[in-house]
This record gives sequence, C-alpha cells and structure tokens, in this order.
Amino acid sequence: MITIIYIKKFKMKTIENLKKTTRFFIIIATICLHTAYAQDSTKEKTASKESAIKNMVDAKNFIFVAQTVSPMSGRTRQLTSYYDLEVSKDTIVSGLPYFGRAYTAPINPSEGGINFTSTNFDYTTTERKKGGWNIVIKPKDANDVEQLLLTVSEKGYTSLQVISVNRQAISFNGYIMERKQNKK
Repeated sequence: MITIIYIKKFKMKTIENLKKTTRFFIIIATICLHTAYAQDSTKEKTASKESAIKNMVDAKNFIFVAQTVSPMSGRTRQLTSYYDLEVSKDTIVSGLPYFGRAYTAPINPSEGGINFTSTNFDYTTTERKKGGWNIVIKPKDANDVEQLLLTVSEKGYTSLQVISVNRQAISFNGYIMERKQNKK
C-alpha cells in the first residue's frame, strides 16, 4: 500500500515536472522566433533604406543637410541652423555657411556664405570599393565655387567638400534625404 501511494506521488511529480519543462521550452521557442523575426525586419528596413539612397544618387534628386562644418584652419563646429545643398537633375541650390580664409572680399557683404544657384553643371558618380558613392559636381555658372565633392555612404551619411576659387576649401558632414517634388 505504501508503495502504491509512493508511485502515485512520483507520477504526479513527474507530470508536474513535464508540464513545467514544456512551458519553459515553449517560452524559449517564442523568444527565439521573435528575435529572428525582429532581425529579418531590421535587415529589410536597412536594405530598403540603402535602395532608396541609391535611387536618390542615381536620379540626381536629393538634399544634403549639413550638421557639422570643418574649415581648413579652425575647429569643427556643430551647426545649429538648417543649411543644405539641394540637388536636382537641372538645378543645384546651395545655402551653406562659410568659415575660413577668403582671398578676396565679396563686393556685397550679404554674399558671405556659399550661396548660389546653378543650372549648368557636370555631375559624375562613381561607386566606392567599400560601398557608397563619390559624387563630383562642377558648376559652370557659379562664380566662386569650382567643385563640390560628396562622399555618400549606403546609409545616407555624407561628407561634402567645397573647393572654391577665392577661398580655402571647407568640409561639411551630414546626411542626404529625399527631395520632395513640387506639385504644379
């Protein structure tokens, strides 16, 4: 009789342990599946963003937003206002600041930054070995700007170097974003 009670208690404990073990494995499996799904979702978002960046660069349709500026002589500065370089197939509009040495003073003091609009320019793109693109823009109708060199990463982070005729070169760091089309 004692043996039968002992066996029943043993069976009950075994069944309880089996239930606990099963619950544990179900929880672990759920966590693993959720993690795998989250990683796939992140990879899809990254691939989508990289594709969008490539499309913007190929279509010549983006805005470079400057976040920091590094003059040739001086320290790197965080920009607190909005400065950009807007690129489209037929026009480049620059609204960037300038810090550094100018070899000739501008006639109009309000022309202190790198502010110009160009409709006649060369735009060449080359792919980088480690991903991303190098873009060279040579405006033909901007008086002071000789060349704009953009280095764009696959994630959209961008550096811009502006080479001028009458000023020291200056570099900007920031990102590119989609240029919204004007609705007419």
